[in-house]
Amino acid sequence: MSRWFEVKLDMDSNGTFLVTAPAFPEVTTYGEDQESACRNARKAIEEAIAARIADGDDIPHPLDATTAKGWFVELQLLPYFKAALYMISRDKGITRAEIARRMGVHREQVDRIFRLDHNSRMDQIEAAFKAIGVAVTVEIPLPDAA
Repeated sequence: MSRWFEVKLDMDSNGTFLVTAPAFPEVTTYGEDQESACRNARKAIEEAIAARIADGDDIPHPLDATTAKGWFVELQLLPYFKAALYMISRDKGITRAEIARRMGVHREQVDRIFRLDHNSRMDQIEAAFKAIGVAVTVEIPLPDAA
């Protein structure tokens, strides 16, 4: 699963960029230039994801690939992991209470893992994925050994 979402940038009548996100109808933001518009779009998408998690709603899947045409924003890693954990556990029908039981922790600790505004530790997130039967893998291309 990628971390990319498409955004639309349109020049507004006052010289700023109006930003919307096709996957998130609730997202509307702006920016003084393209860079700030995309930065604000990423924040707005992350806020929309947080609201959907809080409400128990579906989260759209990120794009499988991006094209050279258009504008795209990439989720930061921590919100991405939390959104993926939510999507997978919801798809498997595993509740937060069950995740807490499997992890041997209090429910409140699991609730914090699902909050995008909480700075969860990666070991907690990895343990939560393990509790739902998902192995976390990361691919980082390292330079060749000399």
